[in-house]
Amino acid sequence: MRRYLTFIKKHFYIKKRAFILSTLIFSFIFLTFSCVFSSQNIRVIKDQEYFPLLKETIKQAKSSIKVIAFEMGYYPEYPLSPSNILIQNLIAARKRGVDVRVILEKSEWNKKVTEKNRLAGKVLSRGKVKVRYDPPHITTHAKLVIIDSKIAILGSNNWTYYSLSQNKELALLVEVTSVVKELEEYFNSLWEESTPR
Repeated sequence: MRRYLTFIKKHFYIKKRAFILSTLIFSFIFLTFSCVFSSQNIRVIKDQEYFPLLKETIKQAKSSIKVIAFEMGYYPEYPLSPSNILIQNLIAARKRGVDVRVILEKSEWNKKVTEKNRLAGKVLSRGKVKVRYDPPHITTHAKLVIIDSKIAILGSNNWTYYSLSQNKELALLVEVTSVVKELEEYFNSLWEESTPR
């Protein structure tokens, strides 16, 4: 029992350190972008600005939408919740001919996130959206949306009720060709590592 408790403490200590490190890295990237590129190419998205901006950007997509999400919630009992609306917008984009691909986290250690993502993935798949799940031994904590290979939105936001409507969150909308290209290459490499189940 003692070894088990030691293992659990060590496991959560590692996860906590990984979260702190990813937050520091994002902050560094955010500051670097702010200094290097002009304000015309990068926009800061604070708190509840994310949902309406992303909703409209998805509606305007013409050729492709690529999404990486750590956590994506679909709430059948609350059809007008923000994440449900974004999921329905992805399905609507697919119906109008946009290539829509979504990568979701599948976790060995966080079954709640996996179950939530499986439900959202089923809804998307029924709407003909291509959905893949990362390898279970890897935690994909990234949150990224790429529209038409021209716009990238990345930040702390999960696609869940609290993240989209209550939490303090921070993201960037980036329209810098070289940066969007590199993010798309990252998406494509993760897509190849991921599986439909």
